[in-house]
Amino acid sequence: MAQRVTLRKRQPYNTTSNRRRVVKTPGGKLVYHHLKKLASAPKCGDCGVALPGVPALRPRQYATISKRQKTVTRAYGGSRCGDCVKSRILRAFLVEEAKIVKKVIKSQAKTTRK
Repeated sequence: MAQRVTLRKRQPYNTTSNRRRVVKTPGGKLVYHHLKKLASAPKCGDCGVALPGVPALRPRQYATISKRQKTVTRAYGGSRCGDCVKSRILRAFLVEEAKIVKKVIKSQAKTTRK
């Protein structure tokens, strides 16, 4: 017959915050080890892909690591992925180019009208 294992916390319910693993001690006893919740990786705000270079931690653990580990040294580092930043820069450049072209066409139309 298998050895009985008793809970170490007062919470008896099988919830995500009360996950357990049965571990055999060096004395041959079976005990529960309470597991922490799994951390999800921070995601890109535009496309939703996990951000490379930023560790997946529980929210409170981000306070204990340095700023260098929480971000990537780039514009929007730690918030947007590199592909989304590249597309944002390209879009902004094309919008500015379109404004310049529009202004040039307007000035040319003005000179031809006179």
